[in-house]
Amino acid sequence: MPDRPFLPPAAFGTVLGHAPGGVPVYSSDYDSVNRAELPNRAAFRHYVDGIFMGYKWQCVEFARRWLYRTQGRIFGDVAMAYDIFQLRSLRDMASGEELPLRSFRNGAKRWPEPGALLIWNEGGEFVVTGHVAVVTEVFPDRVRCVEQNVDNRPWPEGRAYSRELTATVGHDGSYWIECTFGDATILGWVIQTDDDTHAETIVDADPRLFNLAARHVDAQGREGQVWLNPAVPEEAAFMAKMGGCKIAGIPAHETLYFRVGETAERELKRATNELHAMFMHATNAVLEDDDLLRRFNLPPVLWPRLRRSWEGRRSRMITGRFDFSLSERGLKVYEYNADSASCHMECGKVQCAWAHHYGCEDGRCSGKELIPDLVEAWRTAGVDGVLHIMRDHDAEETYHALFMKSAIEAAGIPCKVITGVSGLRWDGEGRVVDADGVPISWVWKTWAWETVIDQIRAECADDEEDLRLHRSRDPGRPPRLADVLLRPEVKVFEPLWTLIPSNKAILPILWSMYPNHPYLLDTRFDLDDDLREKGYVTKPIVGRCGANVALFDADSGLIGETDGRFADRNQIFQQLFPLPRIDGEYVQIGTFSVGGRYAGASARVDASPIITTDSDLLPLRVVEDAEILQP
Repeated sequence: MPDRPFLPPAAFGTVLGHAPGGVPVYSSDYDSVNRAELPNRAAFRHYVDGIFMGYKWQCVEFARRWLYRTQGRIFGDVAMAYDIFQLRSLRDMASGEELPLRSFRNGAKRWPEPGALLIWNEGGEFVVTGHVAVVTEVFPDRVRCVEQNVDNRPWPEGRAYSRELTATVGHDGSYWIECTFGDATILGWVIQTDDDTHAETIVDADPRLFNLAARHVDAQGREGQVWLNPAVPEEAAFMAKMGGCKIAGIPAHETLYFRVGETAERELKRATNELHAMFMHATNAVLEDDDLLRRFNLPPVLWPRLRRSWEGRRSRMITGRFDFSLSERGLKVYEYNADSASCHMECGKVQCAWAHHYGCEDGRCSGKELIPDLVEAWRTAGVDGVLHIMRDHDAEETYHALFMKSAIEAAGIPCKVITGVSGLRWDGEGRVVDADGVPISWVWKTWAWETVIDQIRAECADDEEDLRLHRSRDPGRPPRLADVLLRPEVKVFEPLWTLIPSNKAILPILWSMYPNHPYLLDTRFDLDDDLREKGYVTKPIVGRCGANVALFDADSGLIGETDGRFADRNQIFQQLFPLPRIDGEYVQIGTFSVGGRYAGASARVDASPIITTDSDLLPLRVVEDAEILQP
């Protein structure tokens, strides 16, 4: 806040002032949190009269608490503050009555009023989440509000509001509010009222807008030409994997692409952001409960390391991928590849280059922001030395590693690629170093943690204490994978805790935490009659690439299955929700999260209803909604 630049932020939980009705506003200066009092995310959950208000001391928590304390009303849980603008009702906790909410866009002719909720859009100061404040006073030239999680300094004596925002009245009576942050925008305000005059019409989108459409480009004889640059390492590696300059393994797919509408893209973005937050909440729940953690079949010797990885966030998650079914039937997530997601190069570079070569100007590329977002994520990741990319001997991992290397280096981080562990050795100080003698302190890996753990299980079966205490300074043998990735001084992306959201055992836990959530499928640890009647899918809890999956229709029985190396793993049972079939191909949408936010999307197709690592990944173009509704 520019009016009091000399005041330092108050410690977390300090009362900054009192809103009308005597409701306290607290500092949310997270840098000053007492970790002994608030050791984990669950400790931040705040309840009043047994009702969940939100997380201490975020903006949504205050808005819900103020409404409850002053009016006895509660609005429903939201993933992001800006989602409040889409709510349609409040609940009166005494009577149970649902009371109508109306949303008014900034510039509406109905002005805000005391008690209205002022909503900021995602972006700038309020990136990812948006923001909400409670309006306390309204004037023709300004509006006052109370809020949390913006300015963490105590209010001046005698003041009863957090901020004062400039307002302007248009010649037609419209009311416009300007944010004090130049990079943030106010979406509008929400009022509990029966009167919908000048209100936004909040309606469900036409289901047809969620359908995908297949199209072919006119190749005009351009097939077989070189449209990737073989002088660029990752592009050369991609061509080597594909056996030439082509996007698909099946020749008929080379000119095929899919279209998605802008409404559907917004829903994919919303779902990606919301589901990431939900998976993180579920991860926290698992790591606080031994009975839940036991479901994941992870060696108990690793449990303390998992918890330290989560609590300390020694290295943050950079990127992951959600797999979705998208159609007029709805948007449903199958799983979150939070550990070792792939296909970034296809989404962020290959599909855009394909469109340029074939002159596809239909809409825009769905992956054009992925590379800039990855570069920014690496720039802010805190890496202060050489980052080693560790990969296996695999053609796909080769171009994936080189693609990520280019993003890392664009962020100004020196980077080296290591294939396998045969070139590693110990130095005189007991550190693991690469073939050039550079100590390994920062790692990004293409290996899944489960693959690492399988190797660790085999290597350490008779030496559990070695794994526990990590007595790995042994000049009598070369370094093992465990000696690199589990050393306390080595910071790994994606961190060890991503084992939890990537393991499919998280899916039944999510369903129990968020039953009937619109993005989730009913998923259980045990098969019951309810799932048999719906149809179901069996999945190994640590399977990869579509391996060892079986689909059972309620009427037809087994309708598809894949083999693989995970047949001996525990399974979960997920409600059958088939992929849409378009022009003979089953189509799955993958969305990429970077830093927990949506960063792009791509389409993967197969003639089989189960997508595997061999399924082609094809271009996805975002077009105007009207284009989707045209026959």
